[in-house]
Amino acid sequence: MTHTMNAPPAAPPRRAQTWWRRPWIVPLLLVVAAFLAFSVPPYLTFDPSLSRLEPPEGNQIYYPLLVAHVLFGTVAMVTACFQIWPAFRTQHRRGHRITGRVYVFGGVLPAALLGLYIGWHTAAGPSVRVANLVGSALWLTVTIIGLRMARQRRYGEHRKWMSRSFALTMSIVLSRVINVVATIALTPQVDTTFGGSAELMQYSAASIGVWLSPLLLLLLTDWLLERRKPGARRPAPSA
Repeated sequence: MTHTMNAPPAAPPRRAQTWWRRPWIVPLLLVVAAFLAFSVPPYLTFDPSLSRLEPPEGNQIYYPLLVAHVLFGTVAMVTACFQIWPAFRTQHRRGHRITGRVYVFGGVLPAALLGLYIGWHTAAGPSVRVANLVGSALWLTVTIIGLRMARQRRYGEHRKWMSRSFALTMSIVLSRVINVVATIALTPQVDTTFGGSAELMQYSAASIGVWLSPLLLLLLTDWLLERRKPGARRPAPSA
């Protein structure tokens, strides 16, 4: 004689949380909007004298490529907010796929490739040059890996790598904040550490920002990814 058991009822599908249950999404959108409103308009005039980065002398293509880099980076930052928004990702899957393609092909890939050129020709010294080259190459690499994971339908890995790509996309914002803090901290040392050169101090502050911001955001991202692993918050069994 056989005994049959009714299968346990399937768990109801998880509903996407509304935006107000994700308290970080609105501050993120406001920060991105404020940053872009401050940073982008000078480049829309196509006037090199308004550029916040000094074009190398005699390099005629630097400024047009810098403008393109800024515009593609703007596309990346705006679409990244929708990519990282859980409610949009869950409730608008087609929109998520479309903005994802725009993020990769109309944002990160061209911005990162141009960033390699812009970074190589920076006037802020070798430390900033190396940081910009490493940052652009890393941004390009993690985004391509994330795209490849999606095409292989390895969506868990896709989310991890695109989270890292998002962190690198937003590192420019944190870099500006760190730059200001570093400038304030280093200014009293202009006459001692920097031999009276305010320009050298500014290059050092910029170097701290471009190195520290992606490192901090990548560490934070991987920490959050580890916390979200199944069982990551389970208490250890008692002896």
